[in-house]
Amino acid sequence: MSDKLLYSLARPFLFSLDAEAAHNLTLPALRRAASLGLTGAIPRPKKDVRTVMGIAFPNPVGLAAGLDKDGAYIDGLAALGFGSIEIGTVTPRAQPGNPMPRMFRLPAANAIINRMGFNNGGVDAFVKNVQASKFYQNQEGVLGLNIGKNADTPIERAVDDYLHCLQKVYPYASYVTINISSPNTKNLRQLQGASELDTLLSSLKEAQRRLADQHKRYVPIALKIAPDIDSEQIKTIADALMRHKMDAVIATNTTITRDAVKGLPHAEETGGLSGAPVFKLSNDVIRALKAELGTALPIIGVGGILSGQDAQAKVDAGASLVQLYTGLIYRGPALIRECAAALRKSV
Repeated sequence: MSDKLLYSLARPFLFSLDAEAAHNLTLPALRRAASLGLTGAIPRPKKDVRTVMGIAFPNPVGLAAGLDKDGAYIDGLAALGFGSIEIGTVTPRAQPGNPMPRMFRLPAANAIINRMGFNNGGVDAFVKNVQASKFYQNQEGVLGLNIGKNADTPIERAVDDYLHCLQKVYPYASYVTINISSPNTKNLRQLQGASELDTLLSSLKEAQRRLADQHKRYVPIALKIAPDIDSEQIKTIADALMRHKMDAVIATNTTITRDAVKGLPHAEETGGLSGAPVFKLSNDVIRALKAELGTALPIIGVGGILSGQDAQAKVDAGASLVQLYTGLIYRGPALIRECAAALRKSV
């Protein structure tokens, strides 16, 4: 039985559950299946190596951060055939996130609204989970580690949280992502402002140089930005990325806009909207970034990919790689192969 058929049978049951409950059921089941060797039959995309940030990605379709915040399910997710797996966002100290319910499906729009709030067990537990994974131990692929700040850390001290996490995760990462774009941590997006961004990126690059010397290994750093920014903000961010010689930019996180889902159940819930409604917003940001950045640094495209054609549109807009999350919830693991096949044909 194909994974596509299996998912089509499982989806009605999963969608009958609360969104977070389904999440908490599916990932442990996937981990268990992987540990028992039951995921070996899942077909994987053909090899299609793309070298980005100096890293050889086995294929250009990755998992976006947010699905596995604690790095507890790396081996199960690896069995699905991603070209890279990004885990997190992790913070220095454990925190529960926002009160439940905090995740809502909008099936009519192929969308999700979440206000999870960086719920995670803290960076020390996170690192232990990475170390325990076979994926890390056997160096099986590309592992991105996504870091953020604690909710109760004042925004003026946010840099300290990022530096703390960077030092902790650096030895275990293929690359590190700096998340300054979640709408679910108060004031976090202020870090996208010109002066705040300069301070953050300057501090991160200094720490990266020190850590590279200490560990005898250069680990690239990517910045993840929001879709809710105008052309002037894009120019400001692009300029900062180039001046500080960042390694990549991930575009984009979820949106706070609701125009595309007005009138739908849960549309007025607070939080970040992901899935199909963010597709065009994210593509517009990618296109504008590409115009500013040229070939100075690569763009990883995220937001609303629900088909191979959508993945191709991200690349056409200027992305070198793509990442999935919400599309995986609606389409299942077969989407990974569909996107990989579409991008393979584009080369």
